[in-house]
Amino acid sequence: MKRFFFPAAMLLILAVLLAGQDALAATGMGIKLPEDPTKAYITLGILVAAAVMFFTEIVPLPITALLVPVALSLTHVITSKVAFSYFGDPTVILFMAMFIVGEATFITGFADKVGALAVRLSKGNTVLLLVYTMAAVGLLSTVLSNTGTTVVAVPMILGMCIKAKLAPGKVLMPVAFASSLGGTVTLVGTPPNGIINSMLAQTGQTPFGFFEFGLIGIPLLVVGLAYYGLIGHRFLPEGRQMDDDIVTEGQTRRENKMWYSIAIFAFVVFMMASELMPLTTAAILGACLMVISGCMTMREAFRSVDWTTIFLFAGMLSMSAAMAKSGAAAIVANAVVSMVSDPWMLMLVCCALTALITNFMSNTATAALMAPLALPIALASGISPLPITMGIAMSASACFLTPIATPPNTIVLGPGKYSFLDYVKAGWPLQLITLLMCWLLIPMIWPFHP
Repeated sequence: MKRFFFPAAMLLILAVLLAGQDALAATGMGIKLPEDPTKAYITLGILVAAAVMFFTEIVPLPITALLVPVALSLTHVITSKVAFSYFGDPTVILFMAMFIVGEATFITGFADKVGALAVRLSKGNTVLLLVYTMAAVGLLSTVLSNTGTTVVAVPMILGMCIKAKLAPGKVLMPVAFASSLGGTVTLVGTPPNGIINSMLAQTGQTPFGFFEFGLIGIPLLVVGLAYYGLIGHRFLPEGRQMDDDIVTEGQTRRENKMWYSIAIFAFVVFMMASELMPLTTAAILGACLMVISGCMTMREAFRSVDWTTIFLFAGMLSMSAAMAKSGAAAIVANAVVSMVSDPWMLMLVCCALTALITNFMSNTATAALMAPLALPIALASGISPLPITMGIAMSASACFLTPIATPPNTIVLGPGKYSFLDYVKAGWPLQLITLLMCWLLIPMIWPFHP
């Protein structure tokens, strides 16, 4: 029964939208609705079908993801060129390159040594190991890109899991969640924060300060750490321990190359952190250097890429584009937001809707959609736009129900050997907790009527 909860909920939403289109067109509120909603409804239908296939896994996840751009192209929602262009998206290339860099750290034994150090610090306590890892990644994500932090952390975490004889599925998912929560603390941690500040500036409002996001971002991160340290670790999928035969074989063959891999890995991290190079450029250069230096062979580099992650992310980026271009996302947002006026209800609806849409669409695109929709409604209602926009920013990053909600969620899908349903089981309590925190705390920090 649980497998069909989210697809059924989406079917219900679609039915409401089909019944209420005339009323929505008359409101004229927020962003512009499409004149002809046909393509929007087709897009929503494809999304519902994809959701059913993802959660039931009646076909492999990569196949479902590949069928999405096929369906969008065949129905002329977007062109074939646009639908498949996202396989060359910089983030997709970043994932591929970092899979190669990460594998090289295994082959040379570098990740193994980092993992051994982490195990010693936690004294063998697996829950403590989980919380330490989440805290480290979460804190790094406050000042670095949460996507970049996650991609460089994964190989180290896998090495740690080997040493602790712990299934990666017990660590990687909460670490991805901590990375997303850490990104909410500052302006640069996650793209939605920058989107929201830009929208505020365009409407003549005073943007949030660099660390002002932390007034709610820090409590969200702390609660996330506490939740998985006390209760949440019990809901994580069992998974299976990593087979370290391949790692051991690599170490015996190329242990003398470990310092090369350390230097290259450090170079990649430094370039990403300092922004002297774009993330993708640094990652590709690092992957090339790992092969050139002999840390790994070309065959090993090709084998290291997790194609489930690549196909899933690239395929669903086409859905994100279709949702925006067809007006489907605008219809969903207007259908709900334009029906409320009470500040507290508007706040709850904006946060919940942002989280729902983000779980099936790029969080950056969702923030860019919701902000111009909610801002005029808040201003017309005579309330401050600050709590509403902050709620949208936080909710666009605090998404834990699917692997396509945020890049960190997608990155750990393959290494953690997760299914779509694993995210729902492990993420729904934190999703509910963060939603309630945003709804109740944000108006206390930024009042509706200052």
